[in-house]
Amino acid sequence: MRSTCANYLASNGTVEETLPRKKRSSQIKLGVALVAAIIALTGPARADLYYHVAGDDEYHVESAAALSRVSYAGTERLSIARSGKELRFSARAHYVRYAGTTKTPSDAYFVQVLTADGWLEDRVDDDPDFLTILNQPFAVRLDTATLRDVRQLHGRVPFAARSPLGGQTMLHGYLRPGIDGPVAGHPTVGVRFEAEGPTTGALQRYADEILGGEMRMAGTANYSREDGILRALTVTLTIQTRLRGKDPTEAMPVKIVYRRTIRAST
Repeated sequence: MRSTCANYLASNGTVEETLPRKKRSSQIKLGVALVAAIIALTGPARADLYYHVAGDDEYHVESAAALSRVSYAGTERLSIARSGKELRFSARAHYVRYAGTTKTPSDAYFVQVLTADGWLEDRVDDDPDFLTILNQPFAVRLDTATLRDVRQLHGRVPFAARSPLGGQTMLHGYLRPGIDGPVAGHPTVGVRFEAEGPTTGALQRYADEILGGEMRMAGTANYSREDGILRALTVTLTIQTRLRGKDPTEAMPVKIVYRRTIRAST
């Protein structure tokens, strides 16, 4: 198990992995990702899939007992199309962004292409709120071998991943079996993960103010047992940090929580 599933369910940012079966390397670049898996070029493209999407961002300044929240709700369509030897994944989301009493209709669009030599490339990233199925911690589709390894996962499998905020910081954690069950009428196999490490890199709204801290990322994913498509995903990133105050000697304790939930409706 560890030589297959743990290697495929790997890291954030840039992931390099060697596949013993085909003796090739793949580099997977994801926007805000922690777990990635190689996708096979075999098999036909399929009809569009539809998802419900939701999320919220919470910013809690502990010293001022202040809490602000932004939430999201909408729908999304995932399209898979073959072009020669390439496989093209495109996700388009329509949602409403709620901030206080303000409602803002928004759209997101993300495109990834799996090339003939096994490279999964981000071609379009117009998803600032990280709501598309392609801009998440888990790969959108698993190949047959990896799906089998996920189904056979027992206990904890350790792994290390780059921080989702960028930089060279590594998060360390475990993969575990998740809860299996039907999603929109399709049987699925579940996998969950958790990882933690120091807070480094840039945060939305606070790009130049981070003064260290800790982050923890946890989530669950459910893949179709029929075709390996990601049918449901829940991810939470919790950050405990300090922000610079007006006085260089001041530091405000802050807790930031990002949550995303995507679930197939068809």
